[in-house]
Amino acid sequence: MDSLAVKNYLLGLQNNIVSTLEQLDGKPFLRDSWERAENQSSLLRTGSGISCILEQGNLLERGGVAFSHVSGDQMPPAATAHRPELAGRRWEAMGVSLVLHPRNPYVPTVHCNVRMFVAMKDGEAPVFWFGGSLDLTPYYPVTEDVVHFHQTCKDALAPFGETYYPRYKKWCDDYFCLKHRKEQRGIGGIFFDDLAEPDFTGAFALIRSVGDHFLHAYLPILQRRKDTPYSERERDFQLYRRGRYVEFNLVHDRGTIFGLQTNGRTESILLSMPPLVKWRYDWHPEPDSVEATLTEKFLVPQDWV
Repeated sequence: MDSLAVKNYLLGLQNNIVSTLEQLDGKPFLRDSWERAENQSSLLRTGSGISCILEQGNLLERGGVAFSHVSGDQMPPAATAHRPELAGRRWEAMGVSLVLHPRNPYVPTVHCNVRMFVAMKDGEAPVFWFGGSLDLTPYYPVTEDVVHFHQTCKDALAPFGETYYPRYKKWCDDYFCLKHRKEQRGIGGIFFDDLAEPDFTGAFALIRSVGDHFLHAYLPILQRRKDTPYSERERDFQLYRRGRYVEFNLVHDRGTIFGLQTNGRTESILLSMPPLVKWRYDWHPEPDSVEATLTEKFLVPQDWV
């Protein structure tokens, strides 16, 4: 297991994505390097990272691309919920997580995450696993964009076997679901966790492929839709649907919960939040409207490729 190789890859991935987005948007990201060490309740936690944030850009109303590398003496509940046998071990986690909230309502919000977790105990070999996701949240239904995004997700996993995409696609549909509303957050993509197969080298190669396909999945959509004319109606619906994004991240998202349980850096944990959002009481789109098409026909798990 080579943690340094993973760290170097993640830092390079972050830099490549940020540099590419800066060229497209025309406004630079703020690069905020941070370090912290805490010793609370006899539990030592240390961490460092680089949070890159762009606010009020030309294309991106808010975008965050964060690298973090954290460790601690005792694994938090969010990390042991599915692996209770690892409770009490020392741990180390690192990853890159990004969320882009475009200004134009015809450009979808996108999320990508690749990460590694290691649990350690004296006298035993470290237990490692990788995880990741690549998912899209459109505000207006465009079949071409959704098919392209899912095809790119499928292409990212194709070198590792034909079973990965359908399995991780279903996992994504199941995960990015607002259970309290019984509706999907977006049109999905891929999501996976607990990946340690076939070995460290193979699992690491898979998350590299997912990370490297992010720009291929999203940039064509951004470039096609960034100049689409829109009115206050589309903007209003975008802000309403962003409310669902906030609800998922605060109520269900395991990464947010993990960060808060480990007393992580709040600014970095919550950089995924959109800058503006609206909620309404029991609102529904007009029948047969394009907004109704999104919720009734697109935000339903289905095979796109």
